[in-house]
Amino acid sequence: MDISKKLIDKYNIPVPRYTSYPPANHFRGDLNEEDYVDLIQCSNKGKPEQLSFYIHIPFCKKICFYCGCNTNPMVNERAVDEYISAVKKEIEMVTAQINPERLLSQIHFGGGTPNAISSKYIIEIKELLVSKFKSIAQPEIALECNPANLDVEYISDLRNAGFNRFSIGIQDFDKHILKNVNRDPSKIPIEKVIELLKQDDKDVAVNLDFIYGLPGQTVESFLHTIQHAIELKPDRLVTFSYAHVPWIKKHQQILEKKGLPGAAQKLQMFLSAYELLKSAGYQNIGLDHYVLPKDELFKALNNHQLHRNFQGYCTRRTTGQVYAFGVSGISQMEDGYMQNTKNVKTYTDNLKLNKLPVERGYKLSPREKTIKEVINALMCNQYLHWENMAAKLNQSVKELKESVNFNPEMFADFIKDELVVMNDRELKITEKGSLFIRNITATLDPEYKEQLKKYSKSV
Repeated sequence: MDISKKLIDKYNIPVPRYTSYPPANHFRGDLNEEDYVDLIQCSNKGKPEQLSFYIHIPFCKKICFYCGCNTNPMVNERAVDEYISAVKKEIEMVTAQINPERLLSQIHFGGGTPNAISSKYIIEIKELLVSKFKSIAQPEIALECNPANLDVEYISDLRNAGFNRFSIGIQDFDKHILKNVNRDPSKIPIEKVIELLKQDDKDVAVNLDFIYGLPGQTVESFLHTIQHAIELKPDRLVTFSYAHVPWIKKHQQILEKKGLPGAAQKLQMFLSAYELLKSAGYQNIGLDHYVLPKDELFKALNNHQLHRNFQGYCTRRTTGQVYAFGVSGISQMEDGYMQNTKNVKTYTDNLKLNKLPVERGYKLSPREKTIKEVINALMCNQYLHWENMAAKLNQSVKELKESVNFNPEMFADFIKDELVVMNDRELKITEKGSLFIRNITATLDPEYKEQLKKYSKSV
């Protein structure tokens, strides 16, 4: 792809990431646990019918300076045990409101660092959830892992417990760069980690995750890391752009002192990695994911059926309304969102009192549900067919376009810059346009006000 500096400067502005619509910084603090129960009960009649569960483990053995997640330094086993007991209590309270006939399609452990705590806790929670509901064939049971905390015994425990997708947060293979950001390298060679996780089981998948835009990284060093990753042949590979939000995460200010790559250098890292991965046979999914052609995500993209939630891209097969447990967890239901408190003590104290630990949320209006569908279609599939979307939402094309304040003139620059191809029936984001997908999507967000909300920059 040929991307000029002029184009970067033009579109490198703060825009939402659109992991939800509206973005989480629009959530309100005046919703309570009664609202959450109402959302859960309504979700039993909503779409999709399947269940996706997210469990947040807010502990890390050390805090990486780039981290934007809700996490805490590890304390002691007693505190972990108390937290896990609270999570189990929350699971009991929430699942009591869910129709037991619904099918479980996905369980995802995130953090923090889920494998910073004993595997027995992870397995206990997974077993509690699968005991509550019947599952689809081959549900996705996933865990985010820091390879610095993985050993042979831990891997064996997870495999024996039925986990079948592992996201390994490599970030970079260069130990000097890892030291710069306060992250430890893998405890055992990544080649051995992948071998132990897969054990010749075709139903087990391994993702490798990387970050570009960190202090000390160069285009050459990042390409070296990606080339190494390609040689490992992961099922999926992710290249995340470092999101610098020091006004939210104060520890990120440390990286400013170490020196961050500029937008042009970050873009070159992305483009060089993109070309290298494509030449190696990987197909790009969305802005930052790469998969092999046999992957169900690639098939879903080709059929315009790709979906996404806070845990990442997924297919309609594993898609479900999301019910989140643990601090800061965000439940994503058809009619709205609810987020738990971000404070561990507040979380555990609430559950001791049999109170759901919700802090804020958002109830979607009918119009916002429409906008959400349109934005999801573009963010996931880079494609929007007006008539098909209108039919899906049981409304006219005119009503659909009015909901998103569609005005063809707003896309004039995108078309001129070859980021979008558009006619009366459909809107397609080009290969070049995928880099600026957040900018394009924001055009169809009537509530987007750059000057009022702070977001990370698009590049």
